[in-house]
Amino acid sequence: MAPTLSVCLGQASDRGRKAENQDFHGAILPDGTVLALKGVALALADGISSSRVSRVAAETAVRSFLDDYYCSPETWEVKTAARTVLTAANAWLHAQSPSGQFGADPNRGHVCTFSGLILKGRRGYVFHVGDSRIWRVAGASLEQLTEDHRIALPGGESYLGRALGLAPQVEIDQRVIELAPGDTFLLTTDGVHEPLGPGTMARIVAEAGEPEAAASALVAAALAAGSEDNLTAQVVRIEALPDGSAEEFMGAAARLPLPPPVEAPAEFDGYRLLRQIHGNARSRIFVAVETATGRQVALKLPAPELREDPAHLRRMMMEEWIARRLSSPHVLKAVPPARPRRYLYVVTEHVEGRTLRQWMHDNPQPDLAAVRDIAGQIARGIRAFHRRGMVHQDLRPENVMIDRTGTVKLIDFGSVRIAGVAETVVQPEAAEVLGAVQYVAPELFLGAAGSWRSDLYALGVIVYEMLTGRLPYGAAAARARSRAAQRRLVYASAQRGARPVPEWMDAALRRAVDPDPRRRQEALSEFVADLSRPDRRHAGAPRPPLAERDPVRFWQIVSLCLAGVIVYLLAR
Repeated sequence: MAPTLSVCLGQASDRGRKAENQDFHGAILPDGTVLALKGVALALADGISSSRVSRVAAETAVRSFLDDYYCSPETWEVKTAARTVLTAANAWLHAQSPSGQFGADPNRGHVCTFSGLILKGRRGYVFHVGDSRIWRVAGASLEQLTEDHRIALPGGESYLGRALGLAPQVEIDQRVIELAPGDTFLLTTDGVHEPLGPGTMARIVAEAGEPEAAASALVAAALAAGSEDNLTAQVVRIEALPDGSAEEFMGAAARLPLPPPVEAPAEFDGYRLLRQIHGNARSRIFVAVETATGRQVALKLPAPELREDPAHLRRMMMEEWIARRLSSPHVLKAVPPARPRRYLYVVTEHVEGRTLRQWMHDNPQPDLAAVRDIAGQIARGIRAFHRRGMVHQDLRPENVMIDRTGTVKLIDFGSVRIAGVAETVVQPEAAEVLGAVQYVAPELFLGAAGSWRSDLYALGVIVYEMLTGRLPYGAAAARARSRAAQRRLVYASAQRGARPVPEWMDAALRRAVDPDPRRRQEALSEFVADLSRPDRRHAGAPRPPLAERDPVRFWQIVSLCLAGVIVYLLAR
């Protein structure tokens, strides 16, 4: 078994000398794949003393953060999930004040400070607003990982400049830190850290030994030191860290053996293999019928040689995992098996149809409306990935299926980048350029991580190829492995060729496949819309020179002019 994240946690809270405890704290320590994909979460909140509903605000902030974070897609990055959850919590808290019994006075509304710490993989993620604090033990003292959001006034007075519920929008401080076994972190409200100080708190933690005893000792020491506020402390110590292997989130699938060699027709692990529809050195795909249910499915079996290629095997293992987390008519669906499988393979729906590559062969001069329809369906499929924090990274005509009804489906998820997994798993092959190089965005050759803009580039190349039968930069884009080489790339206008496209559509394609990702469309929907109507924002832009739009015609004109000059000179 691969090592997993392991922590030891201690928590303590006391109302102190006040009649009510307006602090609230909580933590979730999951196990299994949830631990690998979401991590451990701790949070505390401190309600403002001027409000009688601040306890409600603090409890709401902590509960919503912990509950909603673990309900967010496990494919999302920690920062995306936490920011989304906290933004929603702030909006709800702020919305209660104008309609509540205390009116719009923020000093009497649902307002609280907030500090949250998520430990995932080998990193810690800090989220903070207000004057509660997060610390890391550093020798005989503490390193403060957060900044107090208090505004100082003359005379020593101060007030909160930022807090949850204080305004319709809130800026949450975020920080990412590297973890090491033995690291100890503290979360405290001001009732604890103000009367003590970093040195005293570090000594208390060291003397207490275990986090539970340390948390209780911190609260007791602060109270004895004269704290007049509520007191809350959380102490967490890193016992072990994961090694970043795929086994963490693959679960039992990571330990399944590769299937034995098999040929259709045959019986295999509860399926009746009917025929092979695809095969290469890495895998074979069969049309099969599940004997228990009669469902027709597609089985992707890895080749025995993959034992020597763990990186590719890991990517294949991810394909069904990815498909189960997507819901779109334009993305291949996973089919859960009726019984536990004995071998490692991928089960998906079987799509009766043809690849986009075959469609292009069958339609060398396609109707513009058909091209726009296919492009729109591909874009909707890509958006399903992007909404879940994934990038396809291998869009090409061979990975696009068109079924008998004309529905487009994206297939082959072996190159998909998953934000929530990428921040957890150590991937030695991360720098490898995945997918067919003709459709890979230029920035990926420079080592950049795949993004929605790189999928947009691939879609632009596909649409260009559907319309022209060639690539926008020929083979040069795949060879341009430096910024200088990419700046020298020359776009071949789609207006040239047997079936020229409208100038405004050519402009849309030019933007989508620009080597600089910042100059592409701002969204996939914008590109799809630009294929249907001229982009008025760029209507006044200067036309590209004739030498770029039609080099052949340019040199024909130049040659004709030179011939005229020669005739004129000879005539003299």
